[in-house]
Amino acid sequence: MTAYERFEQVAALVITALVSVLIAAALLHLTWDVLLLILAGLADPAEKGVFQAVFGMIMTVLIALEFNHSIRGVLERRHGIVQVRTVVLIALLALVRKFIIIDATHIAPVTLIGMAAAVLALGAVYWMMRDQDRRDAAEEETLARGSEAP
Repeated sequence: MTAYERFEQVAALVITALVSVLIAAALLHLTWDVLLLILAGLADPAEKGVFQAVFGMIMTVLIALEFNHSIRGVLERRHGIVQVRTVVLIALLALVRKFIIIDATHIAPVTLIGMAAAVLALGAVYWMMRDQDRRDAAEEETLARGSEAP
């Protein structure tokens, strides 16, 4: 491993540790908030504000987990530090979170249209990357079978 690759591994390890601490703190905070809502009798799922707030917090934790998972992938598989697929997936999760917590009555229609267009564009990019990965895997399998033939 080159000096830079070692540096990248150490940086990824530190980032993973820091994000793990943040995830643990967010999870404790989320758990505490939900318990307080239940004990106070305010956890009415029919109340839109409570529902949006709780699911917004849950999505934030999920986004952080996905981010941490991608950084761990760098450590385990020695991929590059930035992977386009992961960035697209995290951006999709962030937009979905925004759709969950948004109050559509107080947002401009053009903003909703823009967010929907962003979701469609990111979804298309993610689908194309997945499709390309499948073709690459099939090609590698074909080449591997060809090299095994006598």
